[in-house]
Amino acid sequence: MKNAAALSEGSVTGTVVGAPAAADLSTRDRVTQLLLERGATTAAQLGSALGLSPAAIRRHLDAMLADGDVVAREQAVRGSRGRGRPAKVFALTEAARVRCGTHHYDNMATAALRWIARTGGAEAVAKFAADQVAALENRCRAAMEDAGDAPIARAEALAGALTAEGYAANASTIASGGQLCQHHCPVAHVAAEFPQLCEAETAVISRLVGTHVQRLATIAHGDGVCTTHIPAQSGSTVSTVRTDR
Repeated sequence: MKNAAALSEGSVTGTVVGAPAAADLSTRDRVTQLLLERGATTAAQLGSALGLSPAAIRRHLDAMLADGDVVAREQAVRGSRGRGRPAKVFALTEAARVRCGTHHYDNMATAALRWIARTGGAEAVAKFAADQVAALENRCRAAMEDAGDAPIARAEALAGALTAEGYAANASTIASGGQLCQHHCPVAHVAAEFPQLCEAETAVISRLVGTHVQRLATIAHGDGVCTTHIPAQSGSTVSTVRTDR
């Protein structure tokens, strides 16, 4: 049987080692928040603030180091330095700090759209969404200049353009035509409340590929991937091409 100290090392509130990963995620979120608030901090200080044993806090910090979320360096010592090596301090990497701001910006964007909806109605939200994707449409159109006129070929070119924009997209052919998949959505949290953002993006895809398309799934609505179907054109022959390789 594990002793009480061993049990406490796997959790924030007494969850045993081997519990679901959600407990670790919650602890990592708290570690991240503390580092964001305090800046460079020692493992001992973090453990004390979170009520974790040295072994437990080290486990989380090691995982964060491996994932590139924190960096470690020797603590600066002012004045005369005592015997022994100085303690290490841990700080968030720039990438981790950027991720910390995501929800803040999402909340601000959602609040702004709620205000637009209250003052201008759903039509005003739709116009705002269309305006937001206009610049993306122009950039993708420029990147697709040599794609030709065939909708499936244009979808393949669009997937490459969207990947360059950070959407991690790929296109492939299926029995009924083509399929454009986007594995990342930068506005998913906001679009969950305001589907006009997804509708505006779908309209852009339709214009860029040059045919009617149908959205089958969206990340904003809980699906793993945003999937858009591009119907095959009568008499057309397409080859299977993936643009995510």
